[in-house]
Amino acid sequence: MPELPAATAGTITLGGDLTVNRLGFGAMRITGPGIVGDPPDRAEAGRVLRRAVELGVDFIDTADSYGPRVSEELIAEALHPYPEGLVIATKGGLLRPGPGRWTPDGRPAHLRAALEGSLRALRVERVDLYQFHRPDPNVPLEESVGALVELRQEGKIRHIGVSNVTADELRRARQVTEIVSVQNRYNPFDRRSDGLVDACARDGLGFLPWAPVGQGDVGNEVVADVARRHGVSPYQVVIAWLLARSPAMLPIPGTGSVAHLEENVAAARLTLSPDEVAQISGVRTTAA
Repeated sequence: MPELPAATAGTITLGGDLTVNRLGFGAMRITGPGIVGDPPDRAEAGRVLRRAVELGVDFIDTADSYGPRVSEELIAEALHPYPEGLVIATKGGLLRPGPGRWTPDGRPAHLRAALEGSLRALRVERVDLYQFHRPDPNVPLEESVGALVELRQEGKIRHIGVSNVTADELRRARQVTEIVSVQNRYNPFDRRSDGLVDACARDGLGFLPWAPVGQGDVGNEVVADVARRHGVSPYQVVIAWLLARSPAMLPIPGTGSVAHLEENVAAARLTLSPDEVAQISGVRTTAA
């Protein structure tokens, strides 16, 4: 049997016992405009999710705030009962007062309610990786993370991760409990989390880059030139660069299109030369 495309990216192990292929899928874009409500075509969203699994994707990232709840419900609708080995990671800690609006809520009571809602929506009894979506300036980080520790002790969470954190916030979270992953914005054009990527590699954490291909930045001349040389798309080059950047990297490119999904996953088979990796590393537009 030919190797599944996502498997050619290799694997990463989170928390010592959760091994997945190193090219995942981000399920934010299967919702409606502004990440609110249903997608324009629910059937297509289901096809995207099922095709991702067919291509060897065994790590899907979502959040209760995507929709809200729409992304989680679509995942369950398309994939439950889940294939053996498929990891559904979700997040809590953000409210959605409107399209494109994200308000942090790190109160323990809210996080408990958010997780309980995710368990129902995903039709599971435990979330393999539950990530605190964003620190709340009105709630001590230690209280928020501590609430997740309690939920893990109750058997409702397997592993805990954090998202949208600084190096200091990660340090504080790790003083409360074991953290297995960090999910921050990161791509060749936004390298502000460079230090966190390196820290994750050093300490055995996974790093999940959101906005892994930026927002329209793939038209960069250096990226375009590398893409032409390989006969691939700039999106594939950027994903290949992420995979080459660090063994801690677990890219989660998302889309609502089967064709774009197949293009993204095919990037796992693209190998950039050390010179190409260095060239792309030099094009960043946001300083680390």
